[in-house]
Amino acid sequence: MRDFLSTFKNRIRRLRLRNMPLRYQLMLLFLLFAIVPSVGLGLLVNWTVERVVERQVEGHTMQLIGKVNEALNSKMENLQNMTYLIAFDPEVDAFMDDKMPPNDGAGIQPMTMDANAETEQNRLYGIKQTLQGFTTLYPEIAGIVLVNGNGDYISNEMYPRDEQSLIQESWYQTASANPGIFMVLGQPKERNLTTHVRYKDDEIVSVARSITDEASGRVRGVIMIDLKLRSVSQAARNVTLGKSGYVMVTDAEGQSVYKPEHPLIEHIPTDWFPSGERGTFTAETESGALLFMYQSSTFTGWRTVGVFPTRESISEVRQIQFYVVSFVFVVCLFGLSASLWFSRSIAQPIFRLMSYMRRAETGNLRAGRWSDRADEIGMLGNSYNRMLAQIRQLISLNELRERQKRDAEMRSLQEHIKPHFLYNTLDTIHWMARKEGAEDVSGMVSALSRLFRIGLSKGQDYIPLHSEIEHMTSYLQIQQTRYRDRLQYTLNIPEELRDLFVLKLLLQPLVENAIYHGIKGRRGPGHIRVEARLEHNRLLLIVQDDGAGMSKERLAEMQHLLEAPLASLEASSPGITGKSYGMLNVQARIRLSFGDEYGIVLESDEGEGTSVTVIHPLMRELPPTQQVNNEERQEESEWKNS
Repeated sequence: MRDFLSTFKNRIRRLRLRNMPLRYQLMLLFLLFAIVPSVGLGLLVNWTVERVVERQVEGHTMQLIGKVNEALNSKMENLQNMTYLIAFDPEVDAFMDDKMPPNDGAGIQPMTMDANAETEQNRLYGIKQTLQGFTTLYPEIAGIVLVNGNGDYISNEMYPRDEQSLIQESWYQTASANPGIFMVLGQPKERNLTTHVRYKDDEIVSVARSITDEASGRVRGVIMIDLKLRSVSQAARNVTLGKSGYVMVTDAEGQSVYKPEHPLIEHIPTDWFPSGERGTFTAETESGALLFMYQSSTFTGWRTVGVFPTRESISEVRQIQFYVVSFVFVVCLFGLSASLWFSRSIAQPIFRLMSYMRRAETGNLRAGRWSDRADEIGMLGNSYNRMLAQIRQLISLNELRERQKRDAEMRSLQEHIKPHFLYNTLDTIHWMARKEGAEDVSGMVSALSRLFRIGLSKGQDYIPLHSEIEHMTSYLQIQQTRYRDRLQYTLNIPEELRDLFVLKLLLQPLVENAIYHGIKGRRGPGHIRVEARLEHNRLLLIVQDDGAGMSKERLAEMQHLLEAPLASLEASSPGITGKSYGMLNVQARIRLSFGDEYGIVLESDEGEGTSVTVIHPLMRELPPTQQVNNEERQEESEWKNS
């Protein structure tokens, strides 16, 4: 029993892919890579085609629905404009104010004739002619009626069915409840109005607008217009969606304003429509599964709905699915035969390469022998030989660089002796000058010593802000010795900012520019102000002078140079960088260290002075590669105390 279990386990291990010979692994992998991507591609194409077809159908249908909606809105806007034109007519205005005789059965009620009766009758006839002109100009209008606040009316085509006052009609009440607003009433229901042509209620669509008094807001009357439904159907009748789809128009309650003669659905419930002015939904009806796409009009409140069976889009998808399945079958058949040949042609050279690599692992970097194959396998063998040659070359080069590195380190240690010798020499001169009573010479040597010490900074690229201020102050002390009373300066450096780290040698070049190109160029004494502050989590260093300033042309030239400081420095043109080398150097170092979002902002007015703002990142500690060791900090502290 144990022997059987052991044999079974061994066979199971051999069936594992990683334990199979490479030839069989390649065969299985080729088949796997041929079948799985093909099946995945088929599923992806099937899913993509369905989405694409849906998007195309939806986009095309929405475009058609939008055009129908625009056509309906255009018709309603024309009717709205027509109500404005009618209301602006002076004779209509007089009728609404009850300054004309009321209508009889054909439009005029009998009244006592006075001296102006004939004139009033002529005005009434003029109004009817105006209304007749609109119906003649727009044949889709079935009729127009004007009703004032007393229930009197004027119309060219319409009249009441009985003697009940028209102001009690629902359409009049609706228009009166919305003063001055154009209302689309839809198809009339049990209305006390008819026309000479006697249109049915389902053959017309009514709109109305109340006329109000501008001063008091009182409703003076209502203008109602009946629109023939065929003008609405003209916009949607010729629109077809697929083979049997169509476009229908419903009102806000879902009642059909227009639908074709044989619709797939008679009435669309309002609760079927999702929220929003446009959308898509499907529903099961007596005619089968239907796809609905709708777009609402904010002007009329109507919905233009596209209706078509879902099976029309499914048939196109199935045709594409057939081609995909055929493609997958062909790919699998080809992959089976190709895997046999590929596995045999690849496995043998790989075995040879594996033996050469094992030999290289032992330290034998001798090149291997390959056949004359020019395919990828042959190129792999040649590349392997070249790789071994490069490894041998790199080993030799690495040994050479290690020797050169050790030599450079020795020279660097020797060079560090020179700054210490310079510090000690300047310190000796400083104490000798003080001993002899030459305080000016002593102060100048001391400032020069600090200038050198902080400028070198033991090879560090970043120093504390207080060290940078000390370096700049040393330079200003030297310059004050030279210029005497012509140079004054002020420092405004908050204590909480003094321990921040900044890029070395930022302020001294800017102060030097301020002296030589600002203070020196003005008449009388000058003043330099140096300030530091935080703004938007960035450190701002400002050097401001009241010197000669710059002309607009020179300022524009400098701002242009500061946009590309490296290119300006590489140009090395004395005419361009002779007066701005220090500022360009600072700008280039900031940009290289922190990026283009930091750097110098230059402002200047000719005759008033110059302001240079350095935008520097907020650094509360040094980068790991720039941290100063404890011995160097102790040495710096001892130097300050001395």
